[in-house]
Amino acid sequence: MLGFIAVSWGFLGLTFILGNAIVRLGAIGLESFAYPLAWHHWLGLVVCVAFMGVFEGYRGFQQAYSPRVAARLLFLKDNVTPLRLILAPLFCMGFFDIRRRRMIVTYCLLAGILVMVQLVHLLDQPWRGIVDIGVVFGLAWGLASIVAFVWQAFFGEGFRHSPEMP
Repeated sequence: MLGFIAVSWGFLGLTFILGNAIVRLGAIGLESFAYPLAWHHWLGLVVCVAFMGVFEGYRGFQQAYSPRVAARLLFLKDNVTPLRLILAPLFCMGFFDIRRRRMIVTYCLLAGILVMVQLVHLLDQPWRGIVDIGVVFGLAWGLASIVAFVWQAFFGEGFRHSPEMP
């Protein structure tokens, strides 16, 4: 029962974090269409969506992050501790109880994302919205791949991804 609660909290907490970002950034992205968009804005939009789809959605989430999240949820099911239960979304995201190298990469990636967020805030519309639409595309791809990998981990056969425990 405790494993079910931890897994549910981890999965729902993580999907809420990503879903909230998708909704907030999506609203800002949609604002860019209130401006007259020239050909270079449309080109920027296509390039940004393609770039974020490939590097954030496919390479970042689908090939690396999503399988690890699903594996950590599967591990959490049978290995609940009080800390892992309380901080289940952060456990699934790899912020603790993970190999040292992976933890360093996770924290550096977080710092890089925070810097990029601050830089994007400096952009004027419609460019900020264009970048945000690309990010939303990558995050939506990532969220869909997390759901798919979690489904495979819990209801499929042959799930063999590592939770990268220390």
